[in-house]
Amino acid sequence: MNKEVENWLSSAKYDLRAAADMLKAGHCLHTVFLCHLAVEKGLKAKVREVVGKTPPKTHDLIALLRLSGLRPPDQLLDFLGKLSGASVATRYPEDLSETSKLYPRDVAEEYLRRTEEVIQWITRHLRS
Repeated sequence: MNKEVENWLSSAKYDLRAAADMLKAGHCLHTVFLCHLAVEKGLKAKVREVVGKTPPKTHDLIALLRLSGLRPPDQLLDFLGKLSGASVATRYPEDLSETSKLYPRDVAEEYLRRTEEVIQWITRHLRS
């Protein structure tokens, strides 16, 4: 595996572990933010593999998915759209209290579980 691809994937898995730690600490908004970051980096690993150069500096998961050439199952595609939409709200909450209400513990747990699935799916589609 290319060193840069490996680095993107390692960084994605690191952020995924950090998301789990944030959930344990009760920081649900940060959990969702780190889930987005983990998927973003996982997709950038695949983009790097496909295009052979550093991926673009974007947080748009759908744009990265297109560049990656991956075709996720419908349930993962739906989740990626949902997670992509959570990016701005969790990254730059206009009202922290109100934004936090959108991502209570049960929602953050679901995002974490689905993110784990996405990272596993991306990893299976990377060349060894």
